[in-house]
Amino acid sequence: MKNIKGKVWRSTGSWYEVRSEEYGLTRCRLKGKFKIKGLKVTNPLAVGDDVIFDLEEKDEDLGIIHQILPRKNYLIRKSVHKTAHGHLIACNIDQAICVVTLHFPKTSLGFIDRFLVSAEAFRIPAILLFNKKDLLDQETEAYQDAVIKMYEAIGYPCYSISALKGDNIDLVEKLIENKTSLFSGHSGVGKSQLINRLVPELDQATSEVSTFANKGVHTTTFAEMFESSPNTYIIDSPGIKELGLMEMENKEISHYFPEMRAFLGQCKFNNCEHTNEPKCRIKDAVGNQEIAESRYISYLSMLENDDNRR
Repeated sequence: MKNIKGKVWRSTGSWYEVRSEEYGLTRCRLKGKFKIKGLKVTNPLAVGDDVIFDLEEKDEDLGIIHQILPRKNYLIRKSVHKTAHGHLIACNIDQAICVVTLHFPKTSLGFIDRFLVSAEAFRIPAILLFNKKDLLDQETEAYQDAVIKMYEAIGYPCYSISALKGDNIDLVEKLIENKTSLFSGHSGVGKSQLINRLVPELDQATSEVSTFANKGVHTTTFAEMFESSPNTYIIDSPGIKELGLMEMENKEISHYFPEMRAFLGQCKFNNCEHTNEPKCRIKDAVGNQEIAESRYISYLSMLENDDNRR
C-alpha cells in the first residue's frame, strides 16, 4: 500500500478530487464509513481536508482515501436534510470571506451575523465583501456605509467592491495572498463573478439574478478549491440559503459577539442570558447604543434558534 498525502480539492458527494504532488488530481472515494469522533455530520470529508490515500489496484486513475488527517479548523452549518447533523462547509482555512449585497438580492444582517458567529466559534478571521457597489444609489450607498461602519467598529474588515466592473479587486487580491480563503454567501451576490475576476481562466458559469423573485439562481452546486496564484487558494462554497448554528450552547453565543465580550461578567447574575434578567449590562449597552440593536436582535434569534436571515 502506497500512502499518498493529498488535499481534497473538490467534493461532489460520494466522490472527491484529491490533489497530491505526485499525481496531481486523483478521483477518490472513501474507504468504508468514516465517523469523526464527537462530530455528527452528513459529509465526513470537506474541501480543504488533508488525507492519506492509495491508488486502486485495478484502476490507477482512481484512489481510495483511508485516513483523514487532523484538522486545523473547520466551518460547519446545520444540515438542511438531516436533523441534529451538521454539514461541513470547508476545512483548514486561514480566513472566511462573506460576499454580501445589500441590494438586489439583499443579504440580511441576520445572515451576516450568523456567518460571523460561526467563524468566531472556530477562531477563523472573517472579512465582509460588499459587492455590486455599481448598483448603489445615494440612499442605498448611505445605508451600506452605515452597515460597514457598524461592522468595522467591532473589528471586522469590510470592503465595497464591484466584481462586474472590477472595482477594488486589487484589494481582494492582496487580502487573499498566500492564504486559503473560503468564499461564501447567498446565491446571486456575485461570488462566482468575483472568483472569475480572481482566477480569470476559470470563467465559471454565472447566472442572472431572477428579477421576478429577487433571489439568486444557484450556480455553484458543490464546494471546490482553486489556486489563484502560487500558495494562494480559494474555496468556493455553494450559495447558502440559511446558516443554522452547530455545536453551540446558548450560554456560549454571547462570547462570539466581540462587542458583547467587553461586558461579560458585569451583569447582576453570572448565568445571565441577556434576555429578561434585571440589571443586565448587555441590555444596558444596547439601550446606550454601545451595542447595535440589529446585532442584539440577531443574538436573540440565535438563542431561540429562529431564522432571522430575512
